[in-house]
Amino acid sequence: MLKKISVVPLAAESLGVRSMCTFVETPDVKILFDAGVSICPKRFGLPPHPAEFRVIEKIRKQITEAANKAEVVTVSHYHFDHHTPSYEDWLVNWTEKNETARQIYEGKTVLIKNPHESINSSQRKRAWFFQKTGGRFASELDIADNNSFSFGKNTILKFSEPVFHGFDNSPVGWVIIALVEYKEEKLVFAPDVQGPMSLNPLDFILKTKPQMLIVGGPPFYLSNVKVSKTKLQLGVRNLIKIVKEVPVTILEHHTLRDELWRKKTEKICDAASSVGHSVLTAAEFRHKENSLLECNRKKLYREDPPSSEFMQWTQLDLATKSRSKPPI
Repeated sequence: MLKKISVVPLAAESLGVRSMCTFVETPDVKILFDAGVSICPKRFGLPPHPAEFRVIEKIRKQITEAANKAEVVTVSHYHFDHHTPSYEDWLVNWTEKNETARQIYEGKTVLIKNPHESINSSQRKRAWFFQKTGGRFASELDIADNNSFSFGKNTILKFSEPVFHGFDNSPVGWVIIALVEYKEEKLVFAPDVQGPMSLNPLDFILKTKPQMLIVGGPPFYLSNVKVSKTKLQLGVRNLIKIVKEVPVTILEHHTLRDELWRKKTEKICDAASSVGHSVLTAAEFRHKENSLLECNRKKLYREDPPSSEFMQWTQLDLATKSRSKPPI
């Protein structure tokens, strides 16, 4: 659907990690959206499998390569799967102290979620830390919330006002959505709206009328733990409205952390297909097989048992694991 806007998902749950990092290029500008990547330190009572570490190591390199090309890097919010911290951490974020963040943000125009307004306590602290560390490498550090930026003759990068990270009044905080517009072509990047469950992100997406949407879907794996079934059903209903209007939807992130995600998104995919539209994962968009590692962690441990050396590493205390690469 997009001829002049190039879209390359670099990191996502369907590619084996927690992330929505995407490289977007128009004839005027190269943008790296949400240049963070993480793996879950414990799921099903298990630490990451060696296969997950091998994938995050590979994807970190790909994000760095994309950053070398990019002129603009965005931060939709301050979770570590959406921006890169400057401390050393080989357990969750696969980062070298200062160096990994420098490689991503140095010399770039970095467009960030407002660190002072519509932000919860934990993200406010992370935002402050980012400005003092990774953000200081940027050539420009600008607040993106509800602002527009022009590049070249025909590219506009527009950001929404802050919208909830999931349901209304979510304690997790707020995020910002991005619209890339080149002439008549439009791409919307909507991370962590979790459906969306809230009306503001739904309205933003429908009013912009993009040909393509990259969206963080409902977090089914948190059902009745942190998110009620009623809210999840609302996210599904809102997403059904969206896919009927948007020709191509890349559905990612929290949705694919549930091993039954395919069944739980059947109504969404059927609604899209009924009007000739498509719903894809990031991997499928890139013509790759889905590689859902986190939700299949138990299966990985069962079918490919790690070495004794790796298992000894998992018994180390948290601080030591963070400072030492796993033997993979």
